[in-house]
Amino acid sequence: MKKPLLAVCAALALAGAGAPAAVAAPAPAAQATGFAGTVALSNCSGSVVRLPATQDDDPALVLSNGHCLETGLPAAGQVIVDQPSSRTFGLLNAAGTRVATLRASKVAYATMTDTDVSLYQLTSTYQQIRASYGIEALQLDAARPAAGTPISVVSGYWKRIYTCAVDGFAYRLKEGEWTWKDSVRYTAACDTVGGTSGSPVVNTATGRVVAVNNTGNEDGGRCTVNNPCEVAADGTVTVRRGINYAQQTYGIVPCVGTDNKVDLSRSGCALPKP
Repeated sequence: MKKPLLAVCAALALAGAGAPAAVAAPAPAAQATGFAGTVALSNCSGSVVRLPATQDDDPALVLSNGHCLETGLPAAGQVIVDQPSSRTFGLLNAAGTRVATLRASKVAYATMTDTDVSLYQLTSTYQQIRASYGIEALQLDAARPAAGTPISVVSGYWKRIYTCAVDGFAYRLKEGEWTWKDSVRYTAACDTVGGTSGSPVVNTATGRVVAVNNTGNEDGGRCTVNNPCEVAADGTVTVRRGINYAQQTYGIVPCVGTDNKVDLSRSGCALPKP
């Protein structure tokens, strides 16, 4: 996993969530898309997102990683729903300037089982965010991305954009006690670092979010924390040192219903349940 910033100070863990202030920010990368709608967390990146059926007066949602939760990493098999939260997020405009502080009312959903995702419900609606700051939310794509899709990983924490393509998919991605399904594997150009955890992965052809950045193999280790391995359907294990990964987000779409509420009982929803 891209480590949360506090963990970087204690131990170089979790590959996409952040680095302490003493660590120099990465050099700027080419920008294929802007930062509008992305957010900076205290230890990670994220984005304000909406779904195809979302209404303007719905409470807005922020997408990040399960391992970016302020309460710590969920255990394997743990699913969190409707947990009160007052976490704040720095909202960025297209140029990467922080224009507002948004506040959560709850963690609507979070897990590190099968995927690595958190969805925070905000105290603001999409309409209020647009009216106050001129910022539109990013839209989640309801379709699975294909290999070769051009993508941008947009980090609100570092204010950096990585551009590459979907190299392929890992049937299972195993890291420490956690296992994720059908993970996106980047081509080598997306060399994401600590602090980029939770960044939206945007299809640059459509502008829609297709995944959320979460981890990478740092040292060539085999299936350990910071060194995920790919496990094929036949059990074959492959280690790709220096390669980074994301978790697909199209599976979130069927699980969000009226008033932007996460409803795990909805038809077609396959997210893990408590």
